Amino acid sequence: MITAVIGRTFLKAFNVKYAKALTPKEFFEQEYWELFYNHNKYLMSGGNSPFENPKISWGRMLSGSIPFESELKRIDRFEKFIEKAENTNGILDASIAMGFPASDTTEFASTSGLVSDVLIPADEDEVYLSWIGSGLGIGVAGGFTILFDNPTITLQTFEGWKVYRKYLNDPTLEKLRGNQINTWNGQWLTYSLNAEEYREDFDFSELTNQKIFKVETSLAEVSTVTWSQLFFSLSTQFPNDEMMGYVYGFGQTNKTIGFIPFQFKSGSRLKDVYKQLFEGVYSDPKQFESLFGMHIKRACELGSIGLKALRPDSLKKYMTEEKNLTFKKEEDTINYQAYKTWLVAMLTRNKEEITDYTLELAKTILKYRAGGTKLDRKTLIEKELFSSTSKRGFIEALTKMVKDLDGDELVAIKSLKDEVHLMTNEEYGYFSTLLKFDYAFIEKKS
Repeated sequence: MITAVIGRTFLKAFNVKYAKALTPKEFFEQEYWELFYNHNKYLMSGGNSPFENPKISWGRMLSGSIPFESELKRIDRFEKFIEKAENTNGILDASIAMGFPASDTTEFASTSGLVSDVLIPADEDEVYLSWIGSGLGIGVAGGFTILFDNPTITLQTFEGWKVYRKYLNDPTLEKLRGNQINTWNGQWLTYSLNAEEYREDFDFSELTNQKIFKVETSLAEVSTVTWSQLFFSLSTQFPNDEMMGYVYGFGQTNKTIGFIPFQFKSGSRLKDVYKQLFEGVYSDPKQFESLFGMHIKRACELGSIGLKALRPDSLKKYMTEEKNLTFKKEEDTINYQAYKTWLVAMLTRNKEEITDYTLELAKTILKYRAGGTKLDRKTLIEKELFSSTSKRGFIEALTKMVKDLDGDELVAIKSLKDEVHLMTNEEYGYFSTLLKFDYAFIEKKS
């Protein structure tokens, strides 16, 4: 199973980095169990394994209604787990190996993930590796987790385990709940791989300010990171790479999407486009980057996660409706910059040079409107030109404009008409939306 594959990749990298030769069982006993389960609060739920079967009343323990389990009880659970792992006879299920199907897939089909009808032989090592790999899952908003078969990512994730454990054991953070390792992994990677935000001397207060932790009166927990924020951080580490990720979700109902290519170069591309368009780096990277990305499930349906999947989710309504930005609120300017960055990136996917062509066209159109004495030109622009869902309607509106133009403006609009005619329908959708935004931006400034 994929969890065991990831566990094996990590263990090999771990042994090389720390000059060790630990077997899967040795790592599980010496490192994993000690970090994950030999404490009052777990890093990750024990599922249906002896670590959490019989069930543990986490809510009542966290509220102080009942005490946490004793060390003797934890050791007893550990010994039962090891005994079960040593006696699987090559048949693994969800009660002992993470990511494997339930023992009865007919009765528990909804909680069986990563199932195959191919009989794959498994040994005791697979048990321990599956737990290690599952602990390396990266949780993102939308209820999904991602696994990357990459030594650098798994080692960096491992470093975060120790940080999360430190906070769970901090007596001043008794309300911080456990069992969130995958959610934590997503936040940790996003933060620690972002050179612009990461601080060596970070503390809980800093991470709370970064909105990594959400603290309320009765509960503190790790917030879930958006996949796009994780994507941008990974793109700084792998700026030109495409990497295969495995996307899934474990819960009351398990969800398996499967292997999806992640095109990290798209994150680098968006950053480059922004710098060229707006001559600098955005002031609040976390807020800006969070604007990008459709829902993770919808993104996966595209077949790969790259530039197209990074479309700002709120942009869609402007592409399919007559709506336009008003620039009455500060967030409209931030949205405008994000929308424009993505639209320009899509229109120049196969080009090195970035030009702000639509901004000049918007100025020409606004000048045309200002030359009118009635509302007819305003109506033509807003109700026909920008409201057209087809190239034909757009070109017809341009044709109506031509009779009232001369000089450079006439040349620009005629050239625009020819260019739109040669665009694909997809390109036209991006272009007309971008032109509409630039028009609203110039209008607000004038």
